Amino acid sequence: MGKGHAHSPQQVTSAHEFRPGDLLAERDTDDVSTAPGDREQTEAATGALLDELAVLQERLYAEGVGGGQRSLLLLLQGMDTSGKDGAVRRVVGSMNPAGVRITSFKKPTDEELAHDFLWRIDRALPPAGHVGVFNRSQYEDVLVVRVHDLVPESEWSTRYDRINEFERRVVDAGTHLVKVMLHISKGEQKQRLGERLEDPTKFWKYNAGDLHERTFWDDYQDAYQDALARCSTDSAPWYVVPGDRKWYRDWVLANLLVDALRDMNPTYPPADFDVAEQRRLVAALD
Repeated sequence: MGKGHAHSPQQVTSAHEFRPGDLLAERDTDDVSTAPGDREQTEAATGALLDELAVLQERLYAEGVGGGQRSLLLLLQGMDTSGKDGAVRRVVGSMNPAGVRITSFKKPTDEELAHDFLWRIDRALPPAGHVGVFNRSQYEDVLVVRVHDLVPESEWSTRYDRINEFERRVVDAGTHLVKVMLHISKGEQKQRLGERLEDPTKFWKYNAGDLHERTFWDDYQDAYQDALARCSTDSAPWYVVPGDRKWYRDWVLANLLVDALRDMNPTYPPADFDVAEQRRLVAALD
């Protein structure tokens, strides 16, 4: 699929799926292969998709109000500066916040550490009719935990199968999972870290600890490779979204969400009252 051609959300989704045998190292962080044109054209096309996304999300929310049990969960992972917050602001921000639940998973609290690693994840799952967004997720427990030897390999190595089992249950219960790794290059990360130091309005986003984390770059790439390969399943596949160009990242994410909601095809609930009678009553109002 070449740049400049019209791609359906289903085609964009397929182009970025991570399948058995795929290698993260072979995914181009600067890829723009499904873009409908240059940046300006792609941003315009993304805007149109976000309009559709807002309508589909309203249908899902209305379906939940009417007793429907389905929901959608967008899970975002990526290296520091990969654009998780920006993706939430620009793509998820197009939806009605009343039907969106955003959870950012930080270092576990003492209470969370007293439970199984999936406990805090399970508690944050979106309610019926809602779109949930996880900024980081259960995968931190096979990424940062693995890279920094926070628990023995004998423990974290069992978590891939447990995550797959957990996600299968979540999907079977009616939640559509969209798992995204925002994939940036080491050079792009350096540039973004530098930009934060040039703009006083971004100092708050800068964390000196990110420089230490960067020394583990190759270890993180290996950990991501295993997480993607072992946990990209038929019911909950992984998608690797090129993140070096933010406008392309937003285009792909909008497509992933629209494709998921089109597939779910949520429906407005029928009236639970006599429409004709209510019309007469409203017409008779002073």
